[in-house]
Amino acid sequence: MVHARYVQWDSAHFPGYFGLMATTSRKRKTESAGGVSALLAADPLAGSERKPPRVSFEFFPPKTEEMEEKLWQTIKRVEPLGPRFVSVTYGAGGSTRARTHATVLRIRTDTGLEPAAHLTCIGAPRDAIDAVARLYWDSGIRHVVALRGDPPGGEGRYTPHPGGYAYATDLVAGLKRIAPFEISVAAYPEMHPEAASPEADLDNLKRKIDAGADRTITQFFFEVDSYLRFVDRAHAKGVDVPIVPGILPVTNFAQVKKFAALCGASIPAWMPPMFDGLDADPDTRRLVAASIAAEQCRRLQAHGIEDFHFYTLNRADLIVAICHMIGVRGPVSADAVKAPVG
Repeated sequence: MVHARYVQWDSAHFPGYFGLMATTSRKRKTESAGGVSALLAADPLAGSERKPPRVSFEFFPPKTEEMEEKLWQTIKRVEPLGPRFVSVTYGAGGSTRARTHATVLRIRTDTGLEPAAHLTCIGAPRDAIDAVARLYWDSGIRHVVALRGDPPGGEGRYTPHPGGYAYATDLVAGLKRIAPFEISVAAYPEMHPEAASPEADLDNLKRKIDAGADRTITQFFFEVDSYLRFVDRAHAKGVDVPIVPGILPVTNFAQVKKFAALCGASIPAWMPPMFDGLDADPDTRRLVAASIAAEQCRRLQAHGIEDFHFYTLNRADLIVAICHMIGVRGPVSADAVKAPVG
């Protein structure tokens, strides 16, 4: 199905976003400082009378037939939640390019979901990247997550491809020349690990917005105040598009520590004790992970945030549970309605 035009998101599509975010600094002054008590400070019932938040989900392309089957089970399970869009990643160095393309195109043809394709500057000249973008547009893909990308493991620091797009800013501008794509870009509440300074990192973000990006999606974070301070600084810099928080449920704490070290996200002191003794207890780990992520979202909602982007790691169970707790629920099936209680 090819759409003639995909509606661009702006302040009219995010009612209350900018006005509510303007109050975050004042509201934070009245809250207790840090720690797990701060994370759990939001009233559990505070969201019961508000409209459900808007959500989006990120998947990674499968490497095997078994992983592909699991991914499609996940996609089908989260589809009834009505996400704004679902994105599909590129691997480091563009290593999953073909699988990303195939997954995005299948989502477009086989589901009612709005797919967003990740596209990076890595490992290809401009002509090749432009050809992929045109293929997406001709296939009805209207949303691109434009990223610089990371070199394959062991290759050291990023070096632009000769004749390619050097950085995400250049990629955004190039995509807008090809077609009126909706474009999301990355933001880093705790600074990109290669940035010279937080200020330089914000300057780079502003350049991506000026080049035509419609929204930012943040790297994952666990300290809510880090995100709120970042939003204040970004608004002061003139970033006037939605800054959607990226939420990562912690299913494997050791793995998340490695992720955090690579992307510059901090692990708060209150988090390790939450997973102590649970290495051999995956069921309890999932309960803890869902509770932490849901409370993180609730506290963000208390500051006027009503859009969340979930890094699913291709798992449906946690995402469905977290969304249920924050008020995002699919239609109840007839069988569920008729099921006896007890």
